[in-house]
Amino acid sequence: MNIIEVNDLRKKYTTYSRGVGILAAIKSIFWRKKIISEAVKGVSFSIKQGEMVGFVGQNGAGKSTTLKMLSGILYPTSGNANVQGFIPWNERTTYTKHIGCVFGQKSQLWWDLPPSDSFQLCKSLYDIPTDEFDLRLDKMVKLLHVERIMTRPTRDLSLGERMKCEIIMALLHKPSVLFLDEPTIGIDSLAKEDLHSFLASVNKQEKTTMIITTHDMSDIEALCKRIIIIDDGSLIYDGSVENVKKRFVKWKTIRVEYSTILNARLLKSSLAKGKIQQKTRDFFSLEIRKDSTNVPELIKKIMNAVEVIDLSVQEPKLDYVIKEIYRKKIHKSSD
Repeated sequence: MNIIEVNDLRKKYTTYSRGVGILAAIKSIFWRKKIISEAVKGVSFSIKQGEMVGFVGQNGAGKSTTLKMLSGILYPTSGNANVQGFIPWNERTTYTKHIGCVFGQKSQLWWDLPPSDSFQLCKSLYDIPTDEFDLRLDKMVKLLHVERIMTRPTRDLSLGERMKCEIIMALLHKPSVLFLDEPTIGIDSLAKEDLHSFLASVNKQEKTTMIITTHDMSDIEALCKRIIIIDDGSLIYDGSVENVKKRFVKWKTIRVEYSTILNARLLKSSLAKGKIQQKTRDFFSLEIRKDSTNVPELIKKIMNAVEVIDLSVQEPKLDYVIKEIYRKKIHKSSD
């Protein structure tokens, strides 16, 4: 069952430009050059209930604009969207009771109040029954390990602590859909792991549908099986994270740590099968083409050429794959 349906969604902005200097400023009072920029250009996709989807793109690609339209903050220029039976920008008052939003650059918490007070305000706004609120809040506070900061003013919290509280705030009313825009921006690896585990737990137990926009591909790899890539306002890929690597990157890296060279000639011929990335007295990493190299056969030769201590075959990281897609301007495709 699709909980989100987006069809040919577009958003245009109108701005004005003028020249430099006083004369240009005076002239602009009477005449200005109109500039129309299209931030989102006919984006279409659907998302099933309970999916966790990565929605990624470069700065200015249109991902945050799309998310703001889906959350009801912005009106589209044309196209339509349906989220759990609601048109977000037309039924916003009722609609917002069913969604949660976390925007990394914009806080929902009251700056001078402790998180506990902000949570109480959320309880009143969404009319959450006291028993349900207490049980839910206690569970989330323990899962995210924020018990000791509940009574400290928000302004005194670290970024990681604040982001944990932001996510609790967005989930207190048990939304069906959660929009996350840069949820781990600027936070350390331990706090990031806590957030990943927590979000995965909520998704599994409550079937909460989540759309995550981020520049940190570790968020996508940790949480999402599906990724939507947008570039210059247009959707260029919609499919699984696993397949995006297989489809757009044609190489792997073999990393070998060894103690002794058993056959120097065989080692030399093995290394000639790819591009050497790094080589020391007892280690090398070799980049190989998947479409032209028999990987099992090459590994067998390497193991006959050296006394292997450790050997691994690695796929490229997702952030590298995304960079390659943008660099090559790959056209729209899907699984």
